[in-house]
Amino acid sequence: MSRYARFFAGVGVLAGVLIGAAPEPGLKAALDKINPGALLEHIKVLASDDFEGRGPGTPGEDKTVAYVTGEFQKLGLKPGNPDGTYTQAVPLVGFQAKTVAGSFECKGKSIALSFPTDFVAVSRRLAQEVNVENSDVVFVGYGVVAPEYNWDDYKGLDVRGKTLLMLVNDPPVADPKNPAALDPAVFKGRAMTYYGRWTYKYEIASEKGAAAVILVHETDAAGSPFEVVQGSWSRENFEIAAAPTGQTPARVAVEGWIPVEKARQICAASGRELEALKKAAARRDFRPEPLDCRARFAISSTLREIKSRNVVARLEGTDPNLKNESVVFTAHWDHLGRDETLKGDQIYNGAVDNASGVASVLEIARAFTQVQPAPKRSIVFLIVTAEEKGLLGAKYYAAHPLYPLAKTLANINIDGINVWGPTKDVISIGMGQSTLDDVLAEVAKQYGRVVLPDAEPEKGYYYRSDHFEFAKVGVPALDPDGGRQFVGKSADFGQKKHDEYTAQDYHKTSDQVKPDWDLTGAVEDLRLLFEAAYRVAQGDRYPEWKPGSEFRARREAMLKAVKP
Repeated sequence: MSRYARFFAGVGVLAGVLIGAAPEPGLKAALDKINPGALLEHIKVLASDDFEGRGPGTPGEDKTVAYVTGEFQKLGLKPGNPDGTYTQAVPLVGFQAKTVAGSFECKGKSIALSFPTDFVAVSRRLAQEVNVENSDVVFVGYGVVAPEYNWDDYKGLDVRGKTLLMLVNDPPVADPKNPAALDPAVFKGRAMTYYGRWTYKYEIASEKGAAAVILVHETDAAGSPFEVVQGSWSRENFEIAAAPTGQTPARVAVEGWIPVEKARQICAASGRELEALKKAAARRDFRPEPLDCRARFAISSTLREIKSRNVVARLEGTDPNLKNESVVFTAHWDHLGRDETLKGDQIYNGAVDNASGVASVLEIARAFTQVQPAPKRSIVFLIVTAEEKGLLGAKYYAAHPLYPLAKTLANINIDGINVWGPTKDVISIGMGQSTLDDVLAEVAKQYGRVVLPDAEPEKGYYYRSDHFEFAKVGVPALDPDGGRQFVGKSADFGQKKHDEYTAQDYHKTSDQVKPDWDLTGAVEDLRLLFEAAYRVAQGDRYPEWKPGSEFRARREAMLKAVKP
């Protein structure tokens, strides 16, 4: 998903860009290799109609893999797979619902769900037919079990075989010192934790044996309108064919969404008021509320096996004692493919999302082949599949790493770039998670720029792109984005461009190369990322998760397990 589907506000604190001390000659020569022309040419190729929207399991995948592999070879980079190839096989199963039916029976009143108008659902059990009959319905608040916050929305209730009605995002716990604000000590206040992400909610319900989970969609809480869910969940979806090591137990039979208006109707039919239930769910003493309803669902799906691929290359480090340690760049090559049911343009070209990210990694790779001195540690360039289908390529790599995760110092992910000119700032999504933010800030400062956090941490953007799969297993991960303070532009310029992209281009066939693009700002951003990665590759210390990060304990356990 492109970061331009997000809104970031910033306060200007530094004027001017690219000022300060010049880098060392060897570093400057490498930085100069990253230029707007080369970046644009890659994007034009990858976002061309000839690549058919780069859908996994389509001819567009073959062309994309061949192009990226060829570019890595031209740069003289070694195959990234230790088996001597530039690809990592990612076995997927494509599944698309042919028919989806659902209804609630509440106190004798039947409430039908119409797919996809007011109900979307899939089954990730990868079965052709899935049925849930006469399932008791329970409202479980936010569906969170978080021992570190002394929070348990289930309170020991046996939910096996039941249908769970659940809210998205974290519980909004009021600050006892300021009831108008959220408590920063519980679920990080405004900032979403992984407990608020919809994927977590299905996972915890699966562990507890529920039959179905229906999430209540609210645009602000979900971070996108219901139309985005409709578009994604009514198309073919994907799952990893072979369960990764450590995957949670079998998924619930039905995973679905309904708009908040439909949830209100269901609650009212059961003699409850949704707003009152939501208010109760924001307290630690909330207990699951059985509704006087039974649910029925039936999903019939078509299945197909897909042999997809991650593309990977490696620049080997020069230090014999450190070359087995790595910094990993990622970007996803896939987009939404082709939709032959559309009239007119049927190809989702995905120029910003994410041909631009792939192009960026290719140009950063070019710079690394030129830098002097060459990095002590190895740099891995990983272009992953099926991000749009659930971060599956990155998820598969994290479960089947080609290089030890304990010796992977950092992941830097690029998912969409700034295409509208230079900015004074650069954004770090989830800022404050790791010391990688500090490294990036130090680099930005020497050029008179500033690193800012995203202004909507409650939307949980840190959990929505490929870096998150690295973070989940403990690898410090940086999720950068283009800034909002455009040089020489009006204060509202960034807002206007954001609104235009979101309304007109995001996940639409119109996400194509535009004549008004200005990639000079993107180049400045990529040079910062290159230099930050170079510092990590040359540094004396591993990047670390900061206190309070939900990923810190995982990293510490990982490093402890391999410590001699």
